[in-house]
Amino acid sequence: QVQLVESGGGLVQAGDSLRLSCTASGRTFSGDAMGWFRQAPGKVREFVAAITWGGAFTVYGNAVKGRFTISRDNAKSAVYLEMNSLEPEDTAVYYCAAGGTWGNSRVMKETNYNYWGQGTQVTVSS
Repeated sequence: QVQLVESGGGLVQAGDSLRLSCTASGRTFSGDAMGWFRQAPGKVREFVAAITWGGAFTVYGNAVKGRFTISRDNAKSAVYLEMNSLEPEDTAVYYCAAGGTWGNSRVMKETNYNYWGQGTQVTVSS
C-alpha cells in the first residue's frame, strides 16, 4: 500500500520560514515527478512546485516563485518544500503528490499524479 505522509506544518508569523517534508512508502517513484499543491479555505487546490526524479528540473507556481524551494532525496523516498518569507496568503493545507509524469505544464495539474498525502496545515499570521 502506497502512503505519502507530510509533516512540518504549523503556525508561524509573516516573514518566517518553514520546511515541509513528505515521505513515501510502499513503492519507489523511480522516474516519476513529485510535487506540492495547496488548498486554502474556500479555494480550489493550487499548484505550488514540482521536481523531476533526478532533481535537475523544477517548476514553481507564480505565487511562490523566488520564495519556495522544492528538493528531493530519493534514497529516503522524500520530497521537501522549503518555504521562506511566508505571507498570510500562503495559509493553506499543503499536499504532497507523487507518481507524476514530467512536463512543464503537465506537472501543474492534479490529474497528473497518482498518489496523494493527507495534507499538513500551514497557517501564517500577519
